[in-house]
Amino acid sequence: MHQSEKFWNKIAEKYSRTPVSDEASYQKKLSETQAYFSPDMNVLEFGCGTGTTAVHHAPYVHHIDAIDIAENMLEIGRSRARDADIHNITFHQGTLEQFNADTASLDAVLGLNILHLLPDRHSAISEIARILKPGGIFVSSTVCLSNSYLRLIKWLAPIGKLMGLMPDVYVISEKGLVNELVQAGFSIERQWHHGSKNIGVFIIAKKVA
Repeated sequence: MHQSEKFWNKIAEKYSRTPVSDEASYQKKLSETQAYFSPDMNVLEFGCGTGTTAVHHAPYVHHIDAIDIAENMLEIGRSRARDADIHNITFHQGTLEQFNADTASLDAVLGLNILHLLPDRHSAISEIARILKPGGIFVSSTVCLSNSYLRLIKWLAPIGKLMGLMPDVYVISEKGLVNELVQAGFSIERQWHHGSKNIGVFIIAKKVA
């Protein structure tokens, strides 16, 4: 089992009980995302965690595939879907690449609080571009630390990971992320900051037809 998988499995229960730190921004993200949804859409959320966001979005789309590396997170997600009487979410253990969706098969991909945890963000963005239909949307919420003193976490993260106290964390710049999306064939529909010190960046990007 990969070290990050062990970490997220270990903290799944605690994570599920942690309240959203910025409820107003979370509700805004939900609302803006749902404005792009329609009842016939097929959606993929990777890094879905305990499934809260997928459960919120499920009534607005045809189907959601929700994937995460941590099976303990997914079990909580399945329970939340059952409790909410939601039946159009399928939870899968694995990574975006392992899911291996067909080319141009999805209407929307969600990657929330995940891009800054990936060792190869570029490959992930390329894969998202491949599996989205022309005109499909990629919704992301990403911690961008390059202009914050918190960028020093890059020196602490390997120690924290070794001790099992934190997952992989990578320092990203907002400008760099936007450039990567544009180079992968996306246009930026929405882009705004949230969270402490405005280090969170919410983006809705559309795959150019």
